[in-house]
Amino acid sequence: MPGMNARDPIISTPPRAPRAPRADGAEARHRLLHTALRLFAQKGFAKTSTREIAREAGVNISAISYYFSDKNGLYGACFTEPMGGDSDDLVAIFSTPDLTLEEALRICFTSVIEPLKQGEIVRQCIQLHMREMLEPTSQWAKEIERDIKGPHRAIVELLCRHLKLERADDDIHRLTFAITGLSMQLYVNQDFIEAVRPSLLRTPRSIDTWANRLTVYALALVQAEAARRQALAADEKAAATAPAASPARAARKKT
Repeated sequence: MPGMNARDPIISTPPRAPRAPRADGAEARHRLLHTALRLFAQKGFAKTSTREIAREAGVNISAISYYFSDKNGLYGACFTEPMGGDSDDLVAIFSTPDLTLEEALRICFTSVIEPLKQGEIVRQCIQLHMREMLEPTSQWAKEIERDIKGPHRAIVELLCRHLKLERADDDIHRLTFAITGLSMQLYVNQDFIEAVRPSLLRTPRSIDTWANRLTVYALALVQAEAARRQALAADEKAAATAPAASPARAARKKT
C-alpha cells in the first residue's frame, strides 16, 4: 500500500462495534415488516421482490439487509413477529407441573387467540400461511417443526399426565388435534364469523370471552375422553372376570 514499507508497524484495526439503530429505525423496520407481510401474502415469496418491498415501505433497499439479513430473513420474520408470542413459551407452560389442566388450557387459548385483536394484520398472516401451504418454501418445514409439532407434543404430554397415561395412543393425538382446532377455526373462519355474527370478534373483550369459552369446551372434550376410557376399562374388566360359558350355552347363543 502507498506510504507503507517493511519497517512500518502494522496496526491492527479493532473490531467494529455493532451499528446502533437510527432513531427512526424501529419505524422503518416496522414498515418493512408489514409491507412485506402484505406483499408476500398477496403474491407469494417468489413473485415479490425486495426492491418492491422497499419502494412500497418507503425505505432504502439496504434496510432489508440491515434489519433482516436478506429476503429469506424478512420472509421468516413475517411468520413469527406480527402474530406475537413464541411457541416455546407455550411449550414451557404445558411442562409446568404446578398448573392444573384448566389453567394450562386457559393460558394457551388466551395466548393463541390474542393476535385476533390486530384485525387486518391477522388476515394477512392467515393468507400468508395458506399461500405457504400451497406454494411451500423452506420456511414451511420450519413452521411445522416450531409452531405445530412442538406445541402438539407438549399438549399430548399434558393430557397424558392428566389422564394418568404412561404413553400416548391415537386417541390422545385425536383429542389434541380437537383441542387445538378449537382456536384455529377462529382464524380460518374469521370472515364467516364476521358475516354471521360480527359481535363475536368485534372487540378485545369479545375475543377474551372466546378464550374462556374455549377453555370450557376443551375441558369437556377431555372429560368425555376420560369417561370413554373408564367405560372401556370397566367393560374389559367385566369380560375378564365373567365365567366362561359352557359349550351348550354358547351354541344356544349362536342360534
